Amino acid sequence: MGNKTQELKNILDTNNYKLTSQRDLILQILADNEGEHLSAEEIYNIVKQRDSGIGLATVYRTLELFGELGIVQQLNFDDNCRRYELEENNNEHHHHLICIDCGAVIEFNDQILEEFETDLEKKYDFLVTEHSIKFYGYCENC
Repeated sequence: MGNKTQELKNILDTNNYKLTSQRDLILQILADNEGEHLSAEEIYNIVKQRDSGIGLATVYRTLELFGELGIVQQLNFDDNCRRYELEENNNEHHHHLICIDCGAVIEFNDQILEEFETDLEKKYDFLVTEHSIKFYGYCENC
């Protein structure tokens, strides 16, 4: 997490924000739970175990700031709950398989979908700036 912390500190510095202890803790929690797609409430529950002085409002404000700065990505899996993950800087976009029974979320990359996006851009002379693909079904446990 060392290099990642420095990258994120640079993003904050560039935008005139400090890496406070609260922001650093939330960042650590997101990194420690990579691939978990935590909600703000779930992050808060982990935060309060480590620092009972941080409130839920601070978690929400921090996640909002991190979203604005491109540090985290806000996800919506149609369960009326915003979920968060660290933004990937390696340009590897991923998609999600969502179990409609247990709610499990599985990440996957697929070159065919990336090629499909490129073909759409060419065919329709359209610049895609963002996309989200979610497949719903049942995981192997359900």
